Amino acid sequence: MNTQTIEFIRTVNQSGKRPATPQRWSVAEVEALFKLPFADLLFRAQQVHRENFDPNAVQLSTLLSIKTGGCSEDCGYCPQSAFHSTGVENQKMLDVDVVVAAARAAQQSGADRFCMGAAWREPSEEDMASVVEMVKAVRGLGMETCATLGMLNEKQTEQLRAAGLDYYNHNLDTSPEFYGDIISTRDYQDRLDTLERVRKAGMHVCSGGIVGMGENLTQRAGLVAQLANLEPYPESVPINNLVKVEGTPLAQTEDLDPLDFVRTIAVARITMPTARVRLSAGRQQMSDAIQALCFLAGANSIFYGEQLLTTGNPDAEKDRALLDKLGMYPFADKK
Repeated sequence: MNTQTIEFIRTVNQSGKRPATPQRWSVAEVEALFKLPFADLLFRAQQVHRENFDPNAVQLSTLLSIKTGGCSEDCGYCPQSAFHSTGVENQKMLDVDVVVAAARAAQQSGADRFCMGAAWREPSEEDMASVVEMVKAVRGLGMETCATLGMLNEKQTEQLRAAGLDYYNHNLDTSPEFYGDIISTRDYQDRLDTLERVRKAGMHVCSGGIVGMGENLTQRAGLVAQLANLEPYPESVPINNLVKVEGTPLAQTEDLDPLDFVRTIAVARITMPTARVRLSAGRQQMSDAIQALCFLAGANSIFYGEQLLTTGNPDAEKDRALLDKLGMYPFADKK
């Protein structure tokens, strides 16, 4: 490590806070956080978390696939890619009333954000007309709205903003250096350009990534650095643990050590203090103890409900039992 990085680690260890300078997070600085002793890292993350949030409150978000399968992107982790044979059938876009019914059911179960995801490279004009109606209808229920629809142009971001969309999700997935090993049908800059258009339109950004795809520590740190250095960094940061699906190129990837996943949550919390850090895909494979450590590390949002886009998720009853066991509660229930 160089002298500047060593001094940075010393400052973090002494104060638990990021020093005023440098103004941006280098990959070396983020990697240094990952390498802190586990107890020290969680302590620092918990300090930052308590400075910005109720440490016992968690946001409940529900995700619905509004158009499934047949995506023209070749993302190595995705069972919806047309490049992979995973058994996921192509389905047309859901009707607006079906989406609204799902949103209403999620709201009644305790969710306060409803996310709509579609499997395609980018929406067509016809697609956008349907999505706009969905956003308006779900917003009318009083829920926060989020959508993940692939790449967007300026006209489309303006349409979504006018419809009342609160958050747009567009994950960076991994670091720029590792990106080409996972996806070849679009460039990293394409993702950054879409996020910039979302910001320009005035919507909140939801952007995170996937760990456990075979990346090394430096590449994992590179993802966090990219997110933390967005100006401003995302208000919502989903951290996904790879769900390995047979038929995808990453199906045989070696499992990520669960404590390394917890470290990723902690580093995201320290580098993006006011973001909602979401414990996302992969929870079904996690023990209650690992999830508890993730909350201790600063996660304060989860996907709620037994289905994500095409992969499983703990059912609502199990999540409620875990939150009760930990003395935690949804933001909406805060007294």
